[in-house]
Amino acid sequence: MYYCGVCVPECPVDAIITDTEDTDQRWFKINQEYADIWPNITEKDDNAVPEDAEDYAGVPDKFNKYFSPKPGAGE
Repeated sequence: MYYCGVCVPECPVDAIITDTEDTDQRWFKINQEYADIWPNITEKDDNAVPEDAEDYAGVPDKFNKYFSPKPGAGE
């Protein structure tokens, strides 16, 4: 698998980690499960950042509090 890692330092809230940091493969397993059922993101939406995004920047345990297995609307 090719992984360039350029997105890691670009994420403003440190929400992306390298595959070497995912030592228990938690995020790999989640990605593997949902990649087949969620729609692909094929283009950037310049207005995609929610207005309240900064309110969530330092919230601990966001995944367990807010994750939903329901896919987004997609294209």
